Amino acid sequence: MRELAEGTSSWALPWPCLHEFLAIVTHERIFSPPTALPKALEQVAAWLESPTLVVLAETAGYWGVLARVAERAKITGPRVHDARVAALCLHHGVRELLSADRDFTRFSDLKTRNPLVAP
Repeated sequence: MRELAEGTSSWALPWPCLHEFLAIVTHERIFSPPTALPKALEQVAAWLESPTLVVLAETAGYWGVLARVAERAKITGPRVHDARVAALCLHHGVRELLSADRDFTRFSDLKTRNPLVAP
């Protein structure tokens, strides 16, 4: 993340991923001890200060992309969150999603790469 935030190339974070980051790092059943909310908020604020960051949000035309993505991948239940992230990326022209979550391979229109695994 530091390399992206301090680099010269554009990079993007969907708003739902920022929300999920806050939910995960401050969750006492996931981390012991969890990150204090002020520290987690400070980290998000630091990412948002990156001059090359583009924050992805729903805009006109997004709904059609989400519907197509969800239908093609036969998405239901909790995977709707993943479909939302994938649709936001596709809607904004993102070419590659970095994620360790293998569920994103369901979305054939979006190239995914696990940044924790050597290429």
